[in-house]
Amino acid sequence: MKGIVLAGGLGSRLSPLTRITNKHLLPVYDRPMVYYPIQTLVEAGMDDILIVTGGYSAGDFLKLLRNGAEFGLRHLNYAYQEGEGGIADALKLAEDFADGGPVCVVLGDNILENSIATFVKKFRHQGSGAKILMCKVPDPQRFGVPIFDGERILRIEEKPQAPQSPYAVIGVYMYDNRVFDIIKTLVPSGRGELEITDVNNAYIQTGDISWEVIDGWWTDAGTFDSLLNASNLVAELKARSGEKKVAIVK
Repeated sequence: MKGIVLAGGLGSRLSPLTRITNKHLLPVYDRPMVYYPIQTLVEAGMDDILIVTGGYSAGDFLKLLRNGAEFGLRHLNYAYQEGEGGIADALKLAEDFADGGPVCVVLGDNILENSIATFVKKFRHQGSGAKILMCKVPDPQRFGVPIFDGERILRIEEKPQAPQSPYAVIGVYMYDNRVFDIIKTLVPSGRGELEITDVNNAYIQTGDISWEVIDGWWTDAGTFDSLLNASNLVAELKARSGEKKVAIVK
């Protein structure tokens, strides 16, 4: 399985910080934000990763990450997203990189306390379809929210005003190669973007998706409050367990 980090977008909610750099290059405690999703993929056993970015600071990713050897990667690849087309629009740029195989996608501002290796292993055994991960949160209206019928997901609502469950679909997605055909069928949402929620709902409609609730904490870092929270959580984690969870692989 190959890994993909989606690190594009304008990061307008973090302006004026993002007037001069890409959101995913901002610091979370003592490291650039993009280090954390890369490490999430590395800890899950992936050594061939694609970074999808865009905007005026795209070249800074190459200066920062170079060839990925610092993370123990076999290959670190880059793709450039034109404009603001949404998460699914960014993901479609990875079709050639995926080369017909499954992918694990992590949004560039997502940080997790624990490894996703167990979930990745389960998806490999699943063999096809998709797998999404969830976390119980106090503010689900900020995220994609699953609607359940018992243990079955009926659909995912994107940023609902009245969430029907306390769970957020976090920015870690596992897909078989059909994901790229699904993206080609999407139409832009009211925001003018190709939504990853529509991709997940397509898998739900065919009954070919699994889901699990993660252990430990998860946060995005796309607002000032969540960026501060992410830094505090990482600092606490380091104080508790040293460099174990967030160390760069040499």
